Amino acid sequence: MDQISPGLTITALAVFVLLMIGMVLKSRTSSDNLRSYAVGSLKFSPIMVALALASSLTSAATFIINPGFIALYGLSAYLAFGVVMPLSIFLALVFLMKRFRKYGVDVGSLSIADWVGKRFNSTFLQKLFGALTILLITFIVLICVGITKVISKAVDADELTVLIGLVIVVFAYIMFGGANSLVYTNSIQAGIMILVAGVMLYSGIDKVFAPGEANLFNQLSTIDPMLVQPFNQESPLFRDFFEVVICNALIGIAIVCQPHILTKSLMLKDDKQVNKFLVYAILILILFFSVVFVGFYARSFYPDLMVDGQLLQMDGIIPAFVVSRFSAYISLLLIIGLIAAGLSTLEGLIQSLPTSITNDLILPLAGLSGEHRSAMLLNRVVSIVMAVLVVVLSYWQLTSPELSVAIFAQNGVYAFFSAAFVPVFFGIFTRVQNKVLPITGTLTALVVYYSVYYLELTPYMQDVSPKNPAIASALSLVASFTISGAVFIYLRVSGKERTELSLKGVNNTTA
Repeated sequence: MDQISPGLTITALAVFVLLMIGMVLKSRTSSDNLRSYAVGSLKFSPIMVALALASSLTSAATFIINPGFIALYGLSAYLAFGVVMPLSIFLALVFLMKRFRKYGVDVGSLSIADWVGKRFNSTFLQKLFGALTILLITFIVLICVGITKVISKAVDADELTVLIGLVIVVFAYIMFGGANSLVYTNSIQAGIMILVAGVMLYSGIDKVFAPGEANLFNQLSTIDPMLVQPFNQESPLFRDFFEVVICNALIGIAIVCQPHILTKSLMLKDDKQVNKFLVYAILILILFFSVVFVGFYARSFYPDLMVDGQLLQMDGIIPAFVVSRFSAYISLLLIIGLIAAGLSTLEGLIQSLPTSITNDLILPLAGLSGEHRSAMLLNRVVSIVMAVLVVVLSYWQLTSPELSVAIFAQNGVYAFFSAAFVPVFFGIFTRVQNKVLPITGTLTALVVYYSVYYLELTPYMQDVSPKNPAIASALSLVASFTISGAVFIYLRVSGKERTELSLKGVNNTTA
């Protein structure tokens, strides 16, 4: 295929970035305090918020990194990331989103930490989750690595230079925009992603339905019979039913308990729009999650995963495939789409993490509120510090990953939503008000997660590299939910479930 010129790619990227900046300027006047920065003006249509949610849930991980797992490990990875996890996410969105919105609107929550703290009237929980939010920086690193791989491959530039430029540009325009700009830019990015997803999936459809040896799965079977098996015992991550199905089902449900996911429901005008929003979001997500199937195309294109005599790193498989497989202008479109996929979630995280760290950790420790005149200044200082940390960690993962940056990211993200699941679940589906329950669940999840992972508990974690964060997360979710369930029963039987409530102006039945 004709190779796209670096100059044309740089020009197209510049136009795309200017478009994003234009959206920020359009919404700039609505971000004059921490609340409007966090949740916006609440004047968005269901389709716009659905596009923002879908693009936030499916990032560089879905479009760039996870297809690499499929290329490397085959059907077992596809079942995990393309079937089980998406179905679990859809169920969690339907069951959790409405209830979270109802209570979140009532108490004016800006983040998961803020919501948990107000729901259980616990400043300790708010501060704890404000601190735990730092773990999600690992996901920012994953996205920055993915986008850097794509851009550096397309323009033949040094990865560190690309990384620094990416972080400066994106952190800057989100820092001065907020939630309104986030919805506008996410909507544009999601539109591009829809087009790109269609092109990428269509590009190998002829092989899927081809007869005989030309069939995609026959080719994969010839390359490696394990690529077409539902469980791949030769992989460190997809060895059996527990790893492929159980772990990813639990993670899919719990993954929705992230600040940039559930808080999307707070951007709608009223409750009547929630059903439309969910339908639109799930339909778009079905298309986006299907993109991981492209990993099969990439493996048939690179049977031995070699390019110019060099073995491809897993995170570089899809960028190399896009640049080499398609014509110049189609390749340019796909490059923009892959970058849009990464930016969609990156923007949400850059907007929500500093907000949570500022509102839920720094301000409470300083005895200040989110309405204090210094709140936005502190938020921007936190954003700058985070940007520097992201550059350092991303360069480390670009040069020395443990199989993939995904392992590094999962070890942070999975720990966070394992800790968040019990407080959010019991906060939404029960009327319990005693803070003992969420604190017990959170601390149990953290202890179990890090014990399983770093002490190599269970045979799954022994004599394998890299270790699977999904195992630690699944076990911590089960342990924390079981122990918290026992605490809930005790509190209910003893009549202590409704103690320690002092939320002003909130109807208890909304809990």
